[in-house]
Amino acid sequence: MTIMPHISLNNFTDLLVDAICVVDPQGNFLYVSAAGEQIFGYRPDEMIGRNMLDFIHPGDRERTLNAVDDIMAGQPKPHFENRYLRKNGSTVHIMWSARWSESDKIRVAVARDITERKRAESRQAAIYAIADAANILGDLDGLFRRIHQVVDDLLCASNFAVALYHADTRQLDFPYRAHPDGMAPEVTALISRVLKERVIERGQSLLLSADELRSQFHAPVGPNIAHWLAAPIQSNHKILGALLVLGPAEHACFSEQDRELLQFVAVQVATAMERKKNLLRLEHMARYDPLTDLPNRTLFLEHLQTALKKAHRANTRLAVLYLDLDKFKQVNDTHGHMAGDRLLQEVARRLAACVREADTVARLGGDEFVVLLEDIQQPEDVAPVTRKIEQALAARYELADASLHIFPSIGMAIYPDHGNSELELMGHADGAMYRTKKGAAANSRPAAGN
Repeated sequence: MTIMPHISLNNFTDLLVDAICVVDPQGNFLYVSAAGEQIFGYRPDEMIGRNMLDFIHPGDRERTLNAVDDIMAGQPKPHFENRYLRKNGSTVHIMWSARWSESDKIRVAVARDITERKRAESRQAAIYAIADAANILGDLDGLFRRIHQVVDDLLCASNFAVALYHADTRQLDFPYRAHPDGMAPEVTALISRVLKERVIERGQSLLLSADELRSQFHAPVGPNIAHWLAAPIQSNHKILGALLVLGPAEHACFSEQDRELLQFVAVQVATAMERKKNLLRLEHMARYDPLTDLPNRTLFLEHLQTALKKAHRANTRLAVLYLDLDKFKQVNDTHGHMAGDRLLQEVARRLAACVREADTVARLGGDEFVVLLEDIQQPEDVAPVTRKIEQALAARYELADASLHIFPSIGMAIYPDHGNSELELMGHADGAMYRTKKGAAANSRPAAGN
């Protein structure tokens, strides 16, 4: 039988890539193996005697304490992950395998540095999340909210903003701010100045402490802001804006790795913004009339369907006005299609001015328009609106190369008096409009023209 010679345990543990840590019930380090210096950035003797909370990232303290309670209750944690702050201020991601020794009243844990793996996972997750947000129909505000979630997951960035740059005016605006009311005007002005001078004009990311800001810009930075992180949103050598993260004093200082990470996100954001703008443009083209920029038939029917459901629930009425322009073809034949287009644009403008903001005006095609009036109390309430539209559209049109008079024919349908569905109401209003037009022709309404 071979007898193993007496060898100090430290001779083995100090050779391990992972760090072995022993902690007392209060969370104070009793032992840290030599690998701890490579992982935590502190020598073992600098950690022994200090509490683990001195080293844990502020964003992970509560979660870590909850895990400690489970471990001390007899539930081992073989794959628990959290973040520590290295001595140089950078963040290290650690996977712990920890258990409680009841007989010795200590926690024994093995720490493995998984920073590179987490960074790769975070970048991949950011790509997926931002690309997914860019492909979902909706406005840019929804995209910016999702970007904030991504950056917050990566950097604990609760105080986050998106700035967009307008090259024609050389001005910045902030379409998204996590805390829009939490900054004094002078701080907002400083943010715009720093972003323009250091990020927009140079196209470079920014990492600054509050002291550096005070010394370089000679301006107040706010009592709750200790450090700044910013990156340009750049697409095809054009600066679209910037991402900004403001860290409070109790937040761990941002590192060069954080700056690189935010710059990586900004590159994905630039692509997402361009894609989102293209999607919004295509969506607008599919739902709005290109000549008048009014809703088209598809969008109008969606509004009508929603309004019908609302009216049914509230037991209220709504009205549909269907109208076209008498003898509009003569305008095109006499003055040309460009004059006809300008006339239709002016008709659209006048119609929109005749109704409430909550109502809907749409162009169905040609010279046919339709108006949706919601929350009608009595059928008689529609008559004043109809007269207002007739008077507005009958007023003289002074176009670039023509002075015209043209009159509308209007048909009306009331829900629920004339139908309960979109098709029923549109059909009734259309029929009423043609009866009005037929009556106008019989009464020899004057032709369009000078």
